[in-house]
Amino acid sequence: MTEKTARLLIADDEPDLLALIKDTLEKEGYEVRTASNGAEALEAVRRDPPDIVVADLYMPLLDGFALCREIKADPGLQHLPVIILSGAGSKVDNRVQGLDGGADDFITKPFNVSELLARIRMILRRTRQGLDANPLTRLPGNVMIEHRINEAVSSGGLFAVLYLDLNDFKAFNDRYGYDAGDRVLRGTGKLLLDVLRGQGDRSDFLGHIGGDDFIIVTHPDRMEALCRRVVSEFDRLAPSFYSDADRVRGGLTTHDRQGRPVEFPFLSISIGVCHNRLRPLSSYGQVSQVCAELKEFAKRKGGSTYVIDRRGN
Repeated sequence: MTEKTARLLIADDEPDLLALIKDTLEKEGYEVRTASNGAEALEAVRRDPPDIVVADLYMPLLDGFALCREIKADPGLQHLPVIILSGAGSKVDNRVQGLDGGADDFITKPFNVSELLARIRMILRRTRQGLDANPLTRLPGNVMIEHRINEAVSSGGLFAVLYLDLNDFKAFNDRYGYDAGDRVLRGTGKLLLDVLRGQGDRSDFLGHIGGDDFIIVTHPDRMEALCRRVVSEFDRLAPSFYSDADRVRGGLTTHDRQGRPVEFPFLSISIGVCHNRLRPLSSYGQVSQVCAELKEFAKRKGGSTYVIDRRGN
């Protein structure tokens, strides 16, 4: 994402102001979508996350504070910057409440549009430097993944980390091409988000390491149920990525370097799960090593499966 290709969502129930902001930002080269209330904005964000949300404080159905809380509580949207616009009289109290609620910036009406542009540019620079979001799935990348795992380790509380990896993804890419492979990765990211939204908790975290590797940070109480749901939903989704002929066949056929046919089943998902319920986890490096070992063991079992660390001290 460059500054001029950033995608913005503007939410305000004042049509004239909404049109003015949209026109101004589009003239600056931004791609802009609009919403006239908070509920419409939340639906648009979940359907196709932008790079920044600019939301009025007082809107019908869902105000700016509530919209910000919903965004920041969503495992797939926690990293999404939110700017709150307010014309309220109690400026200091509202600003404090907005920032405490997770807002990244707070601008008081009436404001100069050049100020809004400057705040947007600042947040885009900060986001590029600090988030390292995956450009394909828009999920938090390695910088935020390491931060969240280190945060879980240092908190002293119970936590679990799920390391998820697709099986036979290279063979799929070789057969169908990288555009089809990208659809698989976006579909997997959406599936994981849907599972967390349905069975997870507001404190859960989802990140995309890169390629076909994903990370979920959750609580040990939820780890096995999440694994079961991910495995079930992925096996339901996987056939949809294939051609009609390959779906009937139950997989695909490629050829090795000697020209011999090699059969590959439908894509599946392997999950390695480490947690600190039975033994301590003291560093990001230890978590990464244990999860990788368990994930490789799961891959050797074949098909969609998960392996949870059952070892004690």
